[in-house]
Amino acid sequence: MRDYVRLTGILLAVCVVAAAVLGVTNYITADKIAEQAALANDQARRSVLSQAQEFTLLDGQEVSELLSKAEYDSIREVYVAKADGDIIGYAIKTSPKGYGGEIEVMVGIDTEGTVTGIKVGNNSETPGLGQNATKPEFQAQFTGKNWNEGVTVIKSGTPKDNEIVAIAGATITSNAVTNGVNQALNLAKELSGN
Repeated sequence: MRDYVRLTGILLAVCVVAAAVLGVTNYITADKIAEQAALANDQARRSVLSQAQEFTLLDGQEVSELLSKAEYDSIREVYVAKADGDIIGYAIKTSPKGYGGEIEVMVGIDTEGTVTGIKVGNNSETPGLGQNATKPEFQAQFTGKNWNEGVTVIKSGTPKDNEIVAIAGATITSNAVTNGVNQALNLAKELSGN
């Protein structure tokens, strides 16, 4: 019985020390992690709307009411993109649910309702399958798609103007990314008053 008490005490001491070390490490690195995430977010916006000179986060009552709608459940951030003081489009960050969890997708949309580019970021998709959503060949399929038609996924064949070809073996991931793009297109259309 004495051995159980002693072992329990040792285990408790190890757990307390480990928790303290993790807490201190988190405290020290939290600002740097947040800074790196903000930098990655900024780079994603600039990659999908390269002609923009500045991005302004929309976080007012109007946007909050829009984002509370069920059809925009994966939208996380909305930015107005400007060049020379004029609005040239929107950069919309979505996080649709894929096979392995949420997939960060930044979508650039110009004022005419055309996708200028997408950037797939953090995700937990299967390496070699769903992770292929980060490849430029897959992402490039979305460029030029319009909010009037939306985007649909096909498994094979030659895609029409509003279609993209799914990643082989990763249809769930392809559908998730497409869902995020479609939500961004619909929101941009609503924000622009079309």
